[in-house]
Amino acid sequence: QVQLVESGGGLVQVGGSLRLSCAASGSIGSINDMGWYRQAPGKQRELVASITSGGSTKYADSVKGRFTISRDNAKNTVYLQMNSLKPEDTAVYYCNADVRRRGSVFLYNYWGQGTQVTVSP
Repeated sequence: QVQLVESGGGLVQVGGSLRLSCAASGSIGSINDMGWYRQAPGKQRELVASITSGGSTKYADSVKGRFTISRDNAKNTVYLQMNSLKPEDTAVYYCNADVRRRGSVFLYNYWGQGTQVTVSP
C-alpha cells in the first residue's frame, strides 16, 4: 500500500555534502514521525535523525551540527542534509516512517530500500 523511495546517496570525499531524500507514495492518510537510520557492515542499525509531524527534530550525538533533517508534508518527503562528512558516516542509510494509511486509524511502520553513502578519505 505504501512505499518509501530513497535517493541521493553516493560517493563523496571527506568534508563533502550529500542530500538524501525519501518520498512516500501510495494509499497515505497522514504521516507521523519520519527518520533516517544507518547501518555499516557488521554494526547495528542506528537512528541518525528523526522528525515529528510538527517538525520537532532529534539527532544522534555523532551527527549534531553536521546533519539536518527536514520534511515537506505536501510532498510526503523527508530529507537529510549531510555536511562535513566523515569516513565514519559511511553506511547504508534507510528512511523510516510511521504512516496512517487512508481509511485506517492505525499507524504502520515502513522502511525504504536503503541508499549507500560512502565517504572517502
